[in-house]
Amino acid sequence: MTERSPMLPPERTRTLALASAFLRGVAAAGLGLGSLAVLVTVFWISSPYPDSGPGGALRAAAAVWLLAHGAELVRPDTLSGVPAPVGVVPLLLVAGPVWLAHRAARDAAEPEEGRRRPSQAGAFCAVTAGYLLVAAGAAAYTRDGSLRVVPDTLAFPVALVVAGAAAAGVWTAAGRPFGPLPSWSPLVLQEAVARTLFRNRAEAACRAAAVGTAVLVGGGALLVAVALGRNAAAAQESFLALSGDWSGRLAVLLLAVSLVPNAALWGAAYGLGPGFALGTGATATPLGLTGAPAVPHFPLLAAAPEQGPATPLNWAALAVPAVAALALAWCAVRRAAPADAPRAQVWSPRETALVTGLAALGCGAGTALLTAVAGGPLGSGALAAFGPVWWLAGPAALAWTAGIGVPAALLLRLWRLRERGWAWRRDADAPEGAEDTGGAEGDEDVREGADVREGADGNDADAGPGAAEETGKPRRWWAPWRTGEPGDRTVQEGPPGSAAGGPAPAGGAPEDDPGFEPYDFLPTDPWHEKETREARWASLKRGSGGLMADFPARIPAALRSEETSEQPADAKLTDAARAEVKPTGAERADAKPADAKPADADGRGATP
Repeated sequence: MTERSPMLPPERTRTLALASAFLRGVAAAGLGLGSLAVLVTVFWISSPYPDSGPGGALRAAAAVWLLAHGAELVRPDTLSGVPAPVGVVPLLLVAGPVWLAHRAARDAAEPEEGRRRPSQAGAFCAVTAGYLLVAAGAAAYTRDGSLRVVPDTLAFPVALVVAGAAAAGVWTAAGRPFGPLPSWSPLVLQEAVARTLFRNRAEAACRAAAVGTAVLVGGGALLVAVALGRNAAAAQESFLALSGDWSGRLAVLLLAVSLVPNAALWGAAYGLGPGFALGTGATATPLGLTGAPAVPHFPLLAAAPEQGPATPLNWAALAVPAVAALALAWCAVRRAAPADAPRAQVWSPRETALVTGLAALGCGAGTALLTAVAGGPLGSGALAAFGPVWWLAGPAALAWTAGIGVPAALLLRLWRLRERGWAWRRDADAPEGAEDTGGAEGDEDVREGADVREGADGNDADAGPGAAEETGKPRRWWAPWRTGEPGDRTVQEGPPGSAAGGPAPAGGAPEDDPGFEPYDFLPTDPWHEKETREARWASLKRGSGGLMADFPARIPAALRSEETSEQPADAKLTDAARAEVKPTGAERADAKPADAKPADADGRGATP
């Protein structure tokens, strides 16, 4: 026998679960900080001219790790003696810490088997506290380095980023539920979220907003790639001028790669119209570059437009938000009028416009948030403003997606409803009178449905001359089930006047017959025969141990009528069924024999 550990009280197990979640947060922060410290140390070792010792390299790594959380850094040692802020966050570095905090919270909310599961609020608070404890220690460690952290930015946005990632992890562990809302939220909002219709509309709006934002950012990345291709020589020159050794060039390359998402958002802001700032006195827009730009030497900045008025090639950047608006509208219409839903379930024009407008609002909010973190100051003078302006890019994205997306969604919905040849657009009462629409220019789906039935039943001669032409019409590629073809026919081929369910009445399709039953086509295999049913009943009775009744299985009326017409009235049971319906030994003891002699008055049998 194995020795089992004593049961711990609930308070002790709850404390252990919270402590485990706290350690998970500490481990997640330490893993991110340690990996970045290793990378920076490798570059410091490989550098031929390091300007500080290993302590300076580790402090720089801690500062860059906090910068990846959104913290603002300050360079105290400058040529002018004025501390220069560094607020541009490489967005690719943000993915690592956010993913680690998310995974730690998710694992804390879903512990291993055999351990007590902490509450969702407890797991969130414990993981966040452990992570922020390491962040506070890293900020204190950088006070004597070349890059120092502004203390105010530790609360916002560092703590907000960590808390958001941990909350997303706990939400993922709970199955990503959409509600219920907390008790302190407004009652009207709680009732709205409790409705399935509201949740479906909100989900459709969120998906469309995400698609529109993704297309917008992707279009911005395409603009940056095209601009870098045109100015490849200038980008190469700036890349080679920044460092002369391979370790320095590798560091510049990694920094440029980590800033690629920022460049994509800059391109998106450029296509939206407001553009981005290249210093306090210069702005790049599709209409041209105004002012005197203060552009440092960096490979990605070679994609900035040249100073002066814009050309038609610059105006082509305005196609990016237009394509994003069309993608948003298409995503919304896919839910508003899906291809596999009946007409009764299609959203109304008001609902379609409302959901598309909400998706445009979400796209504008997402664009404003992303452009706010894509830029920032790089100095205290001319570089104090560098990057897109979020309060201009967000409203511009809303205007583009709402102005183009809502009308496009309504037009796409109308086009989907009026598209000819779609089987799902036929109403439920459309087949009525289908045999009389052979030569009319009316509902094409009804004609095709009637032609398929008439071709299967052999009643082409009764449908008119137009129906004979429709029967031989080639099948459409988007509705392959509409007209019959030899390889895809759903009815069995047979001689004229016959079908899978029997001969059709002379008046038209079998459904038009008043005596037609929809289940006449059930297979007549031995499973439904009378002998087989009685044999199954006898087998069940034998296996029940005498618990089943003596009456036979009930036969449906349809099968009983068929058996009456097919079998004689004096049909007998099979040998197996006859053997099973015989009374058991106990029943024979209780029953009187059929040939017993009459008993005497005292109840005893007569003697011979």
